[in-house]
Amino acid sequence: MKELGGGDFGAAWGGISSLQLGLPIVWTEARRRGVPLSQVVGWMARAPAEFAGLPAKGRIAPGFDADFCIFAPDESFVVDPRRLLHRHPVTPYAGRRLQGVVRSTILRGEVVDGKRPRGRLLARHAA
Repeated sequence: MKELGGGDFGAAWGGISSLQLGLPIVWTEARRRGVPLSQVVGWMARAPAEFAGLPAKGRIAPGFDADFCIFAPDESFVVDPRRLLHRHPVTPYAGRRLQGVVRSTILRGEVVDGKRPRGRLLARHAA
C-alpha cells in the first residue's frame, strides 16, 4: 500500500504485507500441486523481471545481475510474526507451516546481511 497523498512506497504504513514470505508461500502451494521448483523460479524471478522491464534481472546467466537466494526447498518452518523483518510484522500466514527456507540472499554477487538496506529502487522507464 503506497502513501495515498504522494504515492511514496517508503512512507506507506505497512509496506508489502508478507513479501518476505513470498517464495515459501508460492513454493508450498506449488509443491503440493506437483509444480516443479524450476517453474516456480520462472514465476518468482524471470516473469516479474520481464514484466517490470528489468533486462539485467531474473536469470542466472552471463550479463545478468547475480541476484539469487540460497533456498532449502525440503525444509519447513512455522510463520512467527515476531521474526518477520517488515516494518509492521503482521501477516495472514501467522502460525502456518510453509515449505522452503531462504537461507541467504545475494544481491549483485554480494551476500545481504539484513542489517542495513541495500540496493536501489528500480524503475521501469517508458520507451
